[in-house]
Amino acid sequence: MEPLLKVMRHWGAPVAAVLFFTLWCVGEAGRMGPWPGLNVWAGTVPLVLTTAAIAVAVWQPIASLALTALLLIGQFFYLIPAMYANHWPIYIGSFIALAFILWTAGKRTALVAAGANAVFIVAMTFLMISWRYSYGVGWFYPLYGGDRVALRVYGGQLFSILTLIAAGCAAVGIAVKLYQERGSLFRARNIAQAGLKEAEIDLIVEQERTRIARDLHDVLAHSLAVIAAQADGTRYLSSDQPRAVLNALENIASSARGALVDAQRVIEGVRDDGMMAPQPRLSDVAPLVERMRQGSLAIRRSESGTPVELTAGQQLAVFRIVQECLTNALKHGGRGTAVRLHFDWSGPGLTLHVASAMAAAEGAGGAASGGAGDAAGAERVGRGIPGMRERAHLAGGWVTAGPDGEQFRVTAFVPYGLRSSDSRGVADEEASAAQPEGATPLEAKPMETRHDETRHDETRPEGTQPEESQPEAALRG
Repeated sequence: MEPLLKVMRHWGAPVAAVLFFTLWCVGEAGRMGPWPGLNVWAGTVPLVLTTAAIAVAVWQPIASLALTALLLIGQFFYLIPAMYANHWPIYIGSFIALAFILWTAGKRTALVAAGANAVFIVAMTFLMISWRYSYGVGWFYPLYGGDRVALRVYGGQLFSILTLIAAGCAAVGIAVKLYQERGSLFRARNIAQAGLKEAEIDLIVEQERTRIARDLHDVLAHSLAVIAAQADGTRYLSSDQPRAVLNALENIASSARGALVDAQRVIEGVRDDGMMAPQPRLSDVAPLVERMRQGSLAIRRSESGTPVELTAGQQLAVFRIVQECLTNALKHGGRGTAVRLHFDWSGPGLTLHVASAMAAAEGAGGAASGGAGDAAGAERVGRGIPGMRERAHLAGGWVTAGPDGEQFRVTAFVPYGLRSSDSRGVADEEASAAQPEGATPLEAKPMETRHDETRHDETRPEGTQPEESQPEAALRG
């Protein structure tokens, strides 16, 4: 019904005008004279003017009223033939135009149209009864008492008939308008209800963010500060210890302080919807590599090609992928693990190659057996590598990861230019990278909640053991 009314709202008046004109031509075909007959028929001019008034009622309501007024004024001044007994109902066309005006026009125009048609009815009544014009149009017997007597006797009756016809047409127009307005109100109500639901969801999310921020502060901030203080204190009190022990203590303290800063970023990002927290960039990869070298990883970094400026979201994705790879290499390979890190800028995008030696005790398909250890590892399957894949996807690229002989290889690609369909995802990544670890990766929650699983990997790595994931493809070195 609604689509039909939309079409009729624009094209109903012209269609009604064509039908009105056609039906009159068919009905009067035998009395118009030889075909086409319109050139000699006395009702031709009233029919044309009334048809035009109907046709423009929707687009130009004032012009429609003006055409009806022109017809009546022309008849008053004998410029247009008066109505005869066989074609006086042409006047009804003005009431059809009134119906379209009341349906489609605004309130002020509708009031003007109603008032004008009340005047038109008075004029029509006089023109149809007066002996100077239509002289009763065959309805009423002549009273031979002049217009005053005829109007007193017959005027009320004819005025009531015309008013009833006009009221019927106006009622149709008003009813259709009210029907459409009711539909609009229902749609507005549904939109408002949907908006309230979204607002409620946003409120719940904001409350959850506040709770997460409080929990992060309570759980992490104090503990990390204590770890950093204890490590520094132990290092100062144990100056006679071997250099390797002092380096380890120094690395523990610096990592704890870095994790404390990251935790503060997460807390601020949760509280500020992730828009104000500063995010790591590509320039932060070098300090990260240096810090991981202090943790006894044998990292060999190299580059080829000319570096190209990446967007903030892409730089964040590259940093997190490198961080996850190095953390997993230290976690699964242990101290002294050799890691090769290569940045290739020669293609249509940045290609990142990371290769690390796997522990001898671990097979290509999983971690070393160990009962409860296997169960604990199974719970974390898919956190690290799927997180890297999602970050690369949001940056417009991809990631492959898997064992290759005695090494575990990760290859990531990030294009220099983003497609339009990816821009929103990168913006969301930039805004949400400070979100805390609020949900497991398998939960149907926004990806930013899962992506920042590696924010604290420097001191508390929780990435999935690469060996636990099924390899996607054998990677070329």
